[in-house]
Amino acid sequence: MLRQLAIKRVALIDDLTLDFAGGLGVLTGETGAGKSILLDSLGLVLGARADAGLVQAGADRAVVSATFSADSIAIAAPYLEDAGIELDPDEDRLILRRVLSAEGRSRAYVNDQPISAGLLRQIGARLVEVQGQFDSGGLTDPSGHRDLLDAFGGLGDLRAAVAAAYRDWQGLDTSLRDQQTALANALGDADWLRHALGELEEAGPQADEASKLAEERRFLQAQERILEAIKGAQSAVTGKNDVAGALRSAMRALERSADKVGERFQPALLALERAAIEFDEAQSALDELARDVDLDGTRLEFVETRLFALRDLARKHRCEPDQLAAVQEKLAENLAALERADQALAATEQAVAAARAKFEAEATTLSAARSETAGRLDQAVAAELAPLRLEKAEFRTDVEQLPADQWGAGGADRARFSVRTNPGMPFGPIERIASGGERARFLLALKVVLAAADPVGTLVFDEVDAGIGGATAAAVGERLAQLGNDVQVLVVTHSPQVAARGAKHMHVRKAEIDGRTRTNVSLLAENERREEIARMLAGETVTEEARAAAVQLLLPGVSEQGKSASV
Repeated sequence: MLRQLAIKRVALIDDLTLDFAGGLGVLTGETGAGKSILLDSLGLVLGARADAGLVQAGADRAVVSATFSADSIAIAAPYLEDAGIELDPDEDRLILRRVLSAEGRSRAYVNDQPISAGLLRQIGARLVEVQGQFDSGGLTDPSGHRDLLDAFGGLGDLRAAVAAAYRDWQGLDTSLRDQQTALANALGDADWLRHALGELEEAGPQADEASKLAEERRFLQAQERILEAIKGAQSAVTGKNDVAGALRSAMRALERSADKVGERFQPALLALERAAIEFDEAQSALDELARDVDLDGTRLEFVETRLFALRDLARKHRCEPDQLAAVQEKLAENLAALERADQALAATEQAVAAARAKFEAEATTLSAARSETAGRLDQAVAAELAPLRLEKAEFRTDVEQLPADQWGAGGADRARFSVRTNPGMPFGPIERIASGGERARFLLALKVVLAAADPVGTLVFDEVDAGIGGATAAAVGERLAQLGNDVQVLVVTHSPQVAARGAKHMHVRKAEIDGRTRTNVSLLAENERREEIARMLAGETVTEEARAAAVQLLLPGVSEQGKSASV
């Protein structure tokens, strides 16, 4: 709720602070007194386009601040959080401020923290709705009609179910698209994958095979030197001296006398036996080495062919030759995964179809509830039109199905308020009604019906009583007062019937101060209020009859008035 509006150096206003309360507040004054300046100032601090013409002549800048009650912080918080702005948790009020330079540049603040004009406009639209002068938002904005219809019908649970079903559907659909993309990419490589795996399976590489082949190749490449060394070793052990025979002869010589010396020969015999065995093993090893020598080069050719084939494959797969076996295993896994992907894709497609069917069922239920609610809303608004001298007008809530590509968390349809002012004319959007007074009264009727559903806490009506009087004006005042029971309402009016229903009455006047014309606003005490309403009834010359009529008008709408007029 708006608590205070402070205006400095805006047009004819030097320095003005207005305090507001709940219920219906009215602003009256003669034409040209400066009521529009107040609305322009309010629009500026709510994010309207900055116009350098608002800056008072001779001033370097204009400043407008609007103070709102603590509950407004919760309304603004989501927008501020999205912009990375945090308010002090101990704040007990929300202050919007706009500074406009004489050159037309403007700066915006919320609780003294700088924000963009766009963010200010978003927050302002949620806090205050101005009807009459500004027609681009609020009830005239079709994007909010569906939300208002749902709130009027109490369809929050149905809408939550639709939103949950939509999120589930979209999550699965995103997963399906990811799977399809991955599978399409994989299928594009499928032929290469099968070919590469076939090559590896045919080659059959083993772990560490290339390293072993490289070692054998080095051995075979040095075979001439190796054979010469082997033969030299063989000649040394099988030369003129029969080492093996000598060892055995020595063993036999000791064994013939062993029984005469007991165990004394045993260590020597064991050593000779070990030497003989080792000598035999050495000869066998030399013979084995000699047999391994590839005298005709066939083994070397085989090793090199195999090694070079493995290296070629390794270059193709950008890996080390010893890693080919692991690459083969990985490719086999990828091919198996590719085959399994078809099955997984089919399962996801079924899940997406089921999720979509659930969304459509929930959305159909919500659409039916919306259509039923639309009928009740139309009847409720129709009941408000006749007393507002719109007896020939009609209001209609259109609920239309959306194409599938426009479905969303809010459902599969949209709602739009449309009206016609005369029978036989086509229905059209509220904002296209030619008469501003008719538009304002339509919006008033709709506001009365939707008071509990519309989250905006402050409503401002400009000239809602234009072109009407008598019983119609009284009906407008009655409905504004009724609306003031639910939300804060401010109305700029020329109607004494409307002004009489206000809980707080402010009077706007122009006066010449020190040779300069200035606008001022005063809060009227009860006697001052009676005189102002009498002026509105009688014109320039206030008669006793007008005063008596003012008293009669005030009787149904008498409320506490402030004793002080300082604002």
